[in-house]
Amino acid sequence: MDLDHVRELPAPGDVGLWLVRTDAGTGDGAGILDAEELRRAASFAFDRHRLRYVNAHLALRGILARHVGRAPAALRFVRERCPGCGAPHGRPALADAPPDVHFSLSHSGDLALVALAATPVGADVEELTPAATADELTSVLHPRERAELAALSDPAERGLAMSRAWVRKEAYLKGIGTGLSRATDLDYVGTLPDAPGAPDGWSVRDVPVPQGYAAAVAYKVPSSVPSDVPSDVSSSVPSDVPSDVSSSVPSRVSN
Repeated sequence: MDLDHVRELPAPGDVGLWLVRTDAGTGDGAGILDAEELRRAASFAFDRHRLRYVNAHLALRGILARHVGRAPAALRFVRERCPGCGAPHGRPALADAPPDVHFSLSHSGDLALVALAATPVGADVEELTPAATADELTSVLHPRERAELAALSDPAERGLAMSRAWVRKEAYLKGIGTGLSRATDLDYVGTLPDAPGAPDGWSVRDVPVPQGYAAAVAYKVPSSVPSDVPSDVSSSVPSDVPSDVSSSVPSRVSN
């Protein structure tokens, strides 16, 4: 499989990170992607979005196939159980894979980010939040993060800070397997550059990506692997999260 449009990034610890240019690949995924991936690809209204989805998932399969020693088309994906409600819509996983294979995929615009680790991991990449909408989204932040944002007088800086906080949160919530069903104001990850916070037992790191994007990775530190996700994991989104948050925060499709 051609992975010329995939670049490995410097990564913390035992985490592997790859940046994918999703406009650069070619092919429709036939013969490699499974029926569900092909169905989702066909559901996109625009060819560009379909191509980006296919290329992101082909890259994921290529990276995982090299890691586990299988053919990309032979990989079968399943969903772990959600720690909040127990339903099978938690972290994506490889069927019949060793227990130390964890991965995460995120894509936004013409970029995708793949993370691979021996412990639970989450990755997120987003196009930057417009400065004009940053102030509208503060209710999704932890109180300390709101204070950090309020201290910034420059609207452009607030937009960057909001983007940093959002990708850090998404990466962490994907890592624990709840996604946005867990209230986004519960966990402090910070908004300041080069100073991400991290809930106990986890490490959250910013990922360098091209201008116009923000990205982060969150992974469970090895010494904390036996511990569970936060005890206050909830299966409901808090009432103060704006109903249009998915359209206000730059959208992406994640595995």
